[in-house]
Amino acid sequence: MEKLKNLSDRNKGIIFIILSAFGFAMMSAFVKLSGDLPSIQKTFFRNLISCIISFALILKYKESPFGSKENRKILILRSVFGTLGIILNFYAIDKLVLSDANMLNKLSPFFVIIFSAIFLKEKIKSNQSIAVLIAFIGALFIIKPTIDFEIMPYMAGILGAVFAAAAYTCLRVLGGREKFYTVVFFFSLFSTVSILPFAVMGYKPMTSIQFGYLILGGIFASIGQFGVTLAYKYAPAKEISIFDYSNIIFSAIISIVIFNTIPDKYSLIGYIIIFSASYYMFSYNKKAKN
Repeated sequence: MEKLKNLSDRNKGIIFIILSAFGFAMMSAFVKLSGDLPSIQKTFFRNLISCIISFALILKYKESPFGSKENRKILILRSVFGTLGIILNFYAIDKLVLSDANMLNKLSPFFVIIFSAIFLKEKIKSNQSIAVLIAFIGALFIIKPTIDFEIMPYMAGILGAVFAAAAYTCLRVLGGREKFYTVVFFFSLFSTVSILPFAVMGYKPMTSIQFGYLILGGIFASIGQFGVTLAYKYAPAKEISIFDYSNIIFSAIISIVIFNTIPDKYSLIGYIIIFSASYYMFSYNKKAKN
């Protein structure tokens, strides 16, 4: 901990964003390991754990669990979009190679650009338009479009990124007006309560091992959530966002070691294209700041 204190804020941000990427990669692995359970059931347990952990932090720091009244509408919208994003992402994780599902989810920053232009009236620069177009071309290499039901998990992965981007756009509107653990608690509680009836109706009995995997998935999801929050506390997204793509490296290693699956050559080309578009935006933003 002493060494961490001596690091620059940028390096602290990098460490926390990589920790977050590892947390979300492990979450995805445990969600996949839990087997053929409904995505809503998996989402319920994932958010229940985050809800408990964030509530403990709220009690510790004596903050409002539901935020201020003027922020409530944005908190609700963020929670709705975030919940839909997780359900779709979990469905994609179940059906696809782990690194494919997680790379499709990494399209969300490009959708944020689009949503910011539509809803926040932020002007899209020509270089941003090019990066978005290149990223979507990369996604086509991963999806390998076909006219049959095999495309459904890929479409779920992209829709998951769309809803995640909508949730992130809400967080941009929210800014720093609420404590990070209040935002996490509100989202986790909303998600847990709203999907509880559906989780009960579609409940599928679990073995103790499956239950254990879901609990571990929830714990690593919390590590991912708090890691990314702390990362952006220490450094702006423009300086560290590219390190979030270490998630794909972790996911690829997990896919090979645990699930004995290797992404095909077209998926690898797609990864390179999307990462290149992201690196271009990262470099451009950093240069513009300087």
